Amino acid sequence: MMSFIRKLQGFERDRSGATAIEYGLIAAFIAVCLIGALPQITGGIEAQFTSVGNHLTTGQ
Repeated sequence: MMSFIRKLQGFERDRSGATAIEYGLIAAFIAVCLIGALPQITGGIEAQFTSVGNHLTTGQ
């Protein structure tokens, strides 16, 4: 009976699984934010490349 209680106390102290889940949630949140911001970022980059391409074509 005492060995069973000691095993349960060991599970109580082990928090590595909870930490891994927290890191996973943080990574998922960052991924969702990046996916949400991606259309705005790519639109700006595309405009810059178009502008540079136009200036190279016209020689300005």
